[in-house]
Amino acid sequence: MELTPFVERVRQELLAAADAAGPEGRALAERLVAPLDSALRLVLLAALSTASDEITGDLAPGSVEVRLRGTDPAFVVTRPPADDFGAMVAPSMAPSMAAVPAVEEEGTTARINFRPPEHLKARIEEAAARDGLSVNAWLVRATSGVLGTPDNRKRPSSGQSFSGWVS
Repeated sequence: MELTPFVERVRQELLAAADAAGPEGRALAERLVAPLDSALRLVLLAALSTASDEITGDLAPGSVEVRLRGTDPAFVVTRPPADDFGAMVAPSMAPSMAAVPAVEEEGTTARINFRPPEHLKARIEEAAARDGLSVNAWLVRATSGVLGTPDNRKRPSSGQSFSGWVS
């Protein structure tokens, strides 16, 4: 990641603000720009490092690291290990869940609270939309496929599906 455009933007803003103070203000700002360059880069690196720590907390056991390559930071993402279920629900790594057959079966339904990390929720929603299913139906199929149990939900025959949250 190149920090120079960000540092340059702050430099331009400082010089523009100094113009309001006249020629003396502008001259002072120009003298301060060089020492502020390295200080600003350190602050940006600290912000990126803090952000990577927060992202790592959400990705655990995966991680995001900030490494310096010369004077610019680079991000290194370590994905969490994929267990059988993770490989099943990863849209880029698994076949469509439409391949898991829907089997009609008598029985009651149960409700659970499922709170995936935001990035996983987005991937689940994309996979469900791709298969023309609600998120709930897609999760039932994914779980059924992993556990080897039949799915007791059928695709809507009308071609309509609804997704969302109802309390």
